[in-house]
Amino acid sequence: MPSAHSSTMHLTRIAACTLMALALLSACGKKDDAGAGAPGGKMPAPQVGVITTKFQQVALETELPARVEAIRVAEVRARVNGVVLKRLFTEGSMVKQGQSLFQIDPEPYQAQVNSAQAALGRAQANLTAASATVERYKPLLEASAVSKQEYTNAVAAAKQGEADVSAAKAQLRIAQINYSYANVYAPISGRIGRALVTEGALVSAQEATQMALIQQTDNVYLNITQSAADLQRLRKSAGNRGIDSAIPVSVILDDGSELGRKGKLLFSDVTVDPSSGQITLRAQVANPDSALLPGQYVRVRLAQAELPSGILVPQQAVTRGGQAGDTVMVVGADNKPASRTVKIASQEGSNWVVTDGLKEGEKVMVDGFQKLQMLPPGTPVQPVAWTPQTSGSAPAAAGAPAAAPNASGANAAAASRTADTPKAGSPAAGAAAGTGNTRQ
Repeated sequence: MPSAHSSTMHLTRIAACTLMALALLSACGKKDDAGAGAPGGKMPAPQVGVITTKFQQVALETELPARVEAIRVAEVRARVNGVVLKRLFTEGSMVKQGQSLFQIDPEPYQAQVNSAQAALGRAQANLTAASATVERYKPLLEASAVSKQEYTNAVAAAKQGEADVSAAKAQLRIAQINYSYANVYAPISGRIGRALVTEGALVSAQEATQMALIQQTDNVYLNITQSAADLQRLRKSAGNRGIDSAIPVSVILDDGSELGRKGKLLFSDVTVDPSSGQITLRAQVANPDSALLPGQYVRVRLAQAELPSGILVPQQAVTRGGQAGDTVMVVGADNKPASRTVKIASQEGSNWVVTDGLKEGEKVMVDGFQKLQMLPPGTPVQPVAWTPQTSGSAPAAAGAPAAAPNASGANAAAASRTADTPKAGSPAAGAAAGTGNTRQ
């Protein structure tokens, strides 16, 4: 009679043979399913998103460097000599025109005012005496009691007294002006920076000591520089049909974001800098929240010319800076993609403006490049219309059909896993449970 150990070994061998047979049947079934996916056992052509090119009138935008400059700048400088007694403003605050900023020691200038007033009083007294002499000599001259020479001398002394009074008044006015300069006022309204002198500092009118700087930044200038050769090339590409001033200007900040407000171009210089070969353009933009600071480096984007017939291609469809230059993938009549070198003039939003290398009606690939990397060169593709994606929206139409084979493959894999799973209570199921293996 066979032992219990031999019976157990016999059942284990039966279970192992059963599992091997099921694995072979499953592999044959998967091969049959894969071969049935397309006629003749071939994989279907991968779907790629494309756009159809067309000519249209576009603006040739240029991105250029620029520096921010305050629309008005006033340097607060000393106009008299003296020691600074007080600073009467808060650094970095807004000040109004005529507001007192610094107090220079006024005592020497008050003394000059008093001296000038005394000199004016003396001159007025001399004028009064000379005028009285003239009035007294006038009837005596008619009576021949005084000579004409004496009368003429009296008249001359009176006129000299009038001149002395005028000179004394002028000196008094100068003394009063110097006295007023001891109190330093803001020449314009704007934001004031840090104080450049402190209390106790000696300032000089001869050296014109700078004490502070006031800038108006509610509106700012953008000083833009551009190569003269680039400007001529843009205008030539547009058939010498340039755009005049007052065109909108977009401001690109350091972090790559765009300022919410647009400026306007004021003028374009007609003289080329002989040392750098560049011309200067100036734009103006509102700056109520002080987002732009004087001296800040920014980039601006503006349209300097209009192209009568250009082609817009999404940026993701273009490979820039390769050995062959800027290239795109064009799907031909045989549905085979091929690389094409193009010439890009400028940027418009999320598109590149292509001026050479493409014809109207051609299909340019925008999506599906990863699929081509897994296929041999020259493999045909199935082009479908590409729709731009927006934030929060569903995937583009070109991506949806491409996901269908993955879904069918997932269903087939699930069915295969169901078919490969041993039924409960069978010897195979008991063997699988005993070994602890799980089929994936």
